[in-house]
Amino acid sequence: MFGALDFFFTGTKKAVVANFLVIAGGGAGGGGVGGGGGAGGFRTSAGPSGGGSSAEAGFKFATNTAYTITVGAGGTKGATEGTAGTNGSNSVFSSITSNGGGCGGSAAAGTSGQNGGSGGGERGSGGSSAGTGMAGQGFAGGTTGGNYSLGSGGGGSGSVGQNSASGSYAGAGGSGTASSITGTSTTYAGGGGGSNYYSSSIGPASGYAGGGSGGSISISTPNNGNDGQTNTGSGGGGGTGAGGLGGNGGSGLVIISIPNTYSATFSGGVTYSSSTSGSNKIYTITATSTTSETITFTKP
Repeated sequence: MFGALDFFFTGTKKAVVANFLVIAGGGAGGGGVGGGGGAGGFRTSAGPSGGGSSAEAGFKFATNTAYTITVGAGGTKGATEGTAGTNGSNSVFSSITSNGGGCGGSAAAGTSGQNGGSGGGERGSGGSSAGTGMAGQGFAGGTTGGNYSLGSGGGGSGSVGQNSASGSYAGAGGSGTASSITGTSTTYAGGGGGSNYYSSSIGPASGYAGGGSGGSISISTPNNGNDGQTNTGSGGGGGTGAGGLGGNGGSGLVIISIPNTYSATFSGGVTYSSSTSGSNKIYTITATSTTSETITFTKP
């Protein structure tokens, strides 16, 4: 509970600062000569935020007050080569929202890369565009310049998705961003790689920081893009032509660091773990059942 003297003199609960890392779900890769999915938005007060932005201010919380917390799901690939995938879902900590990554464009479905926390990569075949990222969260997807058989990379929180190069390579996903909020530096929210339907001598485009690599006619599981890694907010890889599907986006993540003189409790439906780093308690939230779960801070 907050101190009685704090309330007596101020009439309010005493505010304390929490550091946060809020990463949204990554976008799915596009199918049928698809672009890579964009990473979920990356916002933090514990180091650089996505899109080349500086750290945000810490979150001032009051004790015994419930704050909404949501971990966004990754985008899902299309059911068939000719259907578009979806963007990732938003992650939320009270007033802080990170936006889901944009789905990669799909030649078979006739869609462009979608806008999001980071943008989806442009499809092969041209006549489309890459998705844009959001300021303070992530970068745009790469472009193809009309290359029919090579998709571009999805945008990452750390850089723009790579453009494809005609006759050379599909675009790799944009880089992720490192955070040490847990006490260990970990890189999250990379873009998915674009697909390769050009030549068996060209390998699949890489995804970064958990982003799925693109599908390729030269690998043992041809055509399909690979999924983004769970709880990284990374994009899925693009799928190639002739039946190829994009990869699913990786689910998001919320991490909260508070002074170890305080504790946090959660409503039902929250999956989390706790640890310590120096003088802080670290809560890592990996899943929420709905968008209505909460976290409440207390002082034992």
